[in-house]
Amino acid sequence: MSMNVSKGARVAIVTGGSGEIGRAVAERLGADGMHVVVHYAANRAKAQEVVELITNAGGSAIALGGDVADESSMVALFDETEQHFGGVDVVVHTAGILVLSTIAELNLEDLDRIIRTNIRGTFVVDQQAARRVRAGGAIINFSTSVIRRAVPTYGAYAATKGAVDVITMILAKELRDRDITVNTLAPGATATSMFLHDKDDAAIARFSKAPALGRMGVPDDMASVVAFLAGPARWINGQVIYADGGMI
Repeated sequence: MSMNVSKGARVAIVTGGSGEIGRAVAERLGADGMHVVVHYAANRAKAQEVVELITNAGGSAIALGGDVADESSMVALFDETEQHFGGVDVVVHTAGILVLSTIAELNLEDLDRIIRTNIRGTFVVDQQAARRVRAGGAIINFSTSVIRRAVPTYGAYAATKGAVDVITMILAKELRDRDITVNTLAPGATATSMFLHDKDDAAIARFSKAPALGRMGVPDDMASVVAFLAGPARWINGQVIYADGGMI
């Protein structure tokens, strides 16, 4: 742990912190002075790269692994976070999986896998966050703007993210009087390897032209919104924030 960061700094857990959006979020929160737990599912090496980027910049971070849909694993992650940093103030749940298929052709084993990670995983992480996050803290889930655009082949993914939106809105009300905000960030088209996979140049061009700002989003765009929700945005609560550049 870097000694350049105050022991009184806030503590953030970023699930999926080894992924592209999670990485940007972890780096941004580290730059903002938070102790950061970079969570990973399987790729410890990538998570450790993020830790090194944060610590080399004068921040404080550790990497912890675990299955977000497994209660025991997440209890252990939160326990270790509290033991290492003294508590939890911010939980950013970016971890999720995407499988594209028409509803008619979707392999139901893939559906079960998406539901387990995206719905159960959110529920398990949010359950621990609701029990552990300190007053003045924030819980930020990740959804998708596809929900309101109804894009073909995204049926299963969008359905699970719709569940995330509802979990967020209900949890915000259940944490009444705790001074903890709960919001969902719903990105639009964002240039990550997961989103760009199997898309040809024409498709990428269409997605790039769709936002009113005239470009596709990048992970840092999402990180800036997370930083706002995790910090000064204390009067935004129980909301789904569409960060899509003004999709037309």
